[in-house]
Amino acid sequence: MEPTPVPLDQVDLADLDVFEENRAWGMFDTLRREDPVHWCEEHDGGSGFWAITRYDDIEKVDKDPETFTSMKFTNLEEPPEEYMEKRRSILETDGPRHLALRKLLMRDFSVAQLRRYDDFLRGLATQTIDTALQEQDLDFVDAIAADYPIAVLARLLDTPEEMTPQLIAWGNEIVGFSDPEYARVLVNSEEAKQYRHLPFSSPVSLEIFEYGRKLAAERKGGDADDLVSKLVNRIPEDGVPLSPEHYDNYFLLLVVAGNETTRQAISHSMKALIDFPDQRQWLLDNPDKMTQAIEELIRFASPVYHFRRTATRDIEMHGKQIKAGDKVVMWFASGNRDEAKFEAPYELRLDRMPNDHMTFGKGSHSCMGANLARFEMRIIFETLLPRIAEIEQTGEIRRVRSNFVNGIKQFPLRIVAK
Repeated sequence: MEPTPVPLDQVDLADLDVFEENRAWGMFDTLRREDPVHWCEEHDGGSGFWAITRYDDIEKVDKDPETFTSMKFTNLEEPPEEYMEKRRSILETDGPRHLALRKLLMRDFSVAQLRRYDDFLRGLATQTIDTALQEQDLDFVDAIAADYPIAVLARLLDTPEEMTPQLIAWGNEIVGFSDPEYARVLVNSEEAKQYRHLPFSSPVSLEIFEYGRKLAAERKGGDADDLVSKLVNRIPEDGVPLSPEHYDNYFLLLVVAGNETTRQAISHSMKALIDFPDQRQWLLDNPDKMTQAIEELIRFASPVYHFRRTATRDIEMHGKQIKAGDKVVMWFASGNRDEAKFEAPYELRLDRMPNDHMTFGKGSHSCMGANLARFEMRIIFETLLPRIAEIEQTGEIRRVRSNFVNGIKQFPLRIVAK
């Protein structure tokens, strides 16, 4: 369904109400059409940002780290200069060091490596779905979308099963840093100032760090196959070991990014398959097309709205003067609905080809876990869809209050199983 048009003078991508109420899509359409490089004021003391909303422009920004750097951080928050190095993760690193940090674990997320987990993932998917379908009325997020990817992550990190609820809670709070239901300290609140030295200015980062350090101490010097063991026992190819702070931040990123985005992609994909029942039936009739269909579901889901860069020099785009130091925000979700790139972008077309979506980014910072997300989604839907005799949404979806993550908190469904 196409969104309601929004006049340009009513566009406000800094208003979190817009995202909680799912009204951003009409704003993106207006910006792509009328003002593709649009200045947005912020309401919380931020310096404002340029919104980049067309596919080609987003790709240009994402592939030019010399002009649009990640080194000044990648969400809208502006950490004090004195804390940047302490908070720096692979996300906020460019150039050769960024590549060296990626290569630490990059091969562990390759298709060939992930095939080793096929039996485990299928068994886990069956177990998750068997448990969920014992009740006809369920919250899809809690029962399936959150439970499955976090269990996969726990296997990759080799953490005990009893830690799974804690991993989910930590991920919710970090990604929901602007949602009062999730965050004990909101990212731009007065109270958050005492935590500006921590990722997302969140005290929960300390809890994740403490757990990551415990795992590191246990596994240092070993030869186990889990991601923590590899992180603490490998030396980056540039010869510079991870500092304690960089290990902390890398571990936090694995805990959060390895779970949250996939769960949101699964939730949004299920919503799309309910809203487009002909496409769900097509997929059941053409199970050999699942890999192709997953790409369209990922495009449609767009689980992350944006990432930010910072201009390193003055540059003109579409007649607008971007100054060195300005925040430049790539709205990947908007790029995935760009009519110039995708015919009928608000329709789910599981046979869409080509489908060069930008859900995982387009430049050197493209998502390292993209293969894992695809793998998890393919297996969960291969397992779930044939089990569904009837499905309907039984209540309103509740969304995360965020313009960063396109998140679903609650998704009430009734599923009659075959």
